[in-house]
Amino acid sequence: MINYELIVVGALETNCYLVYCSESLEAVVIDPGAEAEKIFPVIHELGLKLKAVLNTHGHIDHVGANRDFKEKFGLPIYLHPADQSLLQRSQQLELSLLLGAKEPPPPDFDLVDGNLIEFGRISLRVIHTPGHTPGSVSFLGDNYLFSGDTLFCGGVGRTDLPGGSWRDLERSIREKILTLPETTVVLPGHGPATTVGEEKRTNPFIT
Repeated sequence: MINYELIVVGALETNCYLVYCSESLEAVVIDPGAEAEKIFPVIHELGLKLKAVLNTHGHIDHVGANRDFKEKFGLPIYLHPADQSLLQRSQQLELSLLLGAKEPPPPDFDLVDGNLIEFGRISLRVIHTPGHTPGSVSFLGDNYLFSGDTLFCGGVGRTDLPGGSWRDLERSIREKILTLPETTVVLPGHGPATTVGEEKRTNPFIT
């Protein structure tokens, strides 16, 4: 069973998740967007053995502390290749300054649709869910979906930023997320958790 710890970080209140196996304590960090100093103590308290940084997409509020994790733990960083251009600080300079983000290092590995990220007894399947950005992905494991900024509780990701596409976002949600079991817990990049069933019934953007 998946265990996770949620830490809300940065001025944009990004959800950073520490996802771990309770037996081995092996773990990954999803979207360390800012305030590494707020995340590090939780890792220590739980005794986690970090294996990787997973980014749902390349916006600075989700990758802003990648460099801190790389420097402290030497972790490999995973990102979909379609979002690598977003890592250039000049692309998101104003927001970088607001968040106090460091320029993220280049990713070590590409996230590929259908691939499995395995640690301890946990497997997360990569689902390419473009729309918010070309390289947005979600991570599915054990009835939990880490949806990044693709699907929120009562909302969807914005598509007015460079590379965004409403058509792609709608297709990603309808074909790759709403087809999951209704009991699937959706853990988004911002805001509270929800379920696939709840969003099917009540989300005004997709009902």
